[in-house]
Amino acid sequence: MSINREVIGKCPVCGDELEVTKLSCNYCGTSIEGHFTLCKFCKLSDEQKHFIEVFVKNRGNIKEIEKELGISYPTVRNKLENVIEALGYSPKYSEPNVNKKEVLEKLSLGEITSEEAIKLLKGEE
Repeated sequence: MSINREVIGKCPVCGDELEVTKLSCNYCGTSIEGHFTLCKFCKLSDEQKHFIEVFVKNRGNIKEIEKELGISYPTVRNKLENVIEALGYSPKYSEPNVNKKEVLEKLSLGEITSEEAIKLLKGEE
């Protein structure tokens, strides 16, 4: 009985990136030695890999991801930004700078509706 184990991408001692130095074929016994880099996805944590799996399964539909993982829109977005950074890319979006006091003031003065206030507080507008 064989156990499938995923290769880890970061050293459990120092946290630096690991390198593959030997590949072997279980069928014919061939071995190849050298210096090989791991794919970008091997460098993700188990939690990040799970998030990406859920993201792809739900075709990027944020509402479905929220529902499946039981998390809010901002949390989904933060997790996605975290994965983007872990893959070596610069995040495009930053948390919106929402002045909550100003939004609540506008709401109390009747300048905006409660629906608009909710969207503003969530950073959706």
